[in-house]
Amino acid sequence: MSDKEIIEAARQFAEKIMASDTYKEYLFQREKIKKQPDLYEKVNEFRQRNFDLQNETDEEDLFDRVEAFEKEYEKFRENPFVDDFLRAELAFCRMMQEVYVLLAEDIDFE
Repeated sequence: MSDKEIIEAARQFAEKIMASDTYKEYLFQREKIKKQPDLYEKVNEFRQRNFDLQNETDEEDLFDRVEAFEKEYEKFRENPFVDDFLRAELAFCRMMQEVYVLLAEDIDFE
């Protein structure tokens, strides 16, 4: 199989991902929350802070910082627009993670 054929297969696979219910739900929820720019901005702030926290290398007091973060955003996460979007995003991320793991496991590359 040529490189060109592999690239074309990847494009077709990307189209299948974009046609999935999981991706469509993510897009739907993203568009819903984007209609409220202030809320969307707060969601992005939450996502960035969550990402930063998950990628912390300094483990000192990490548990306390995670607990404080969760407490700070507890009410915010109760908003149905926020919850629906974050659930849809998480479902899509998990699906993509499974794809990446499958590829990494099946391809012998050192």
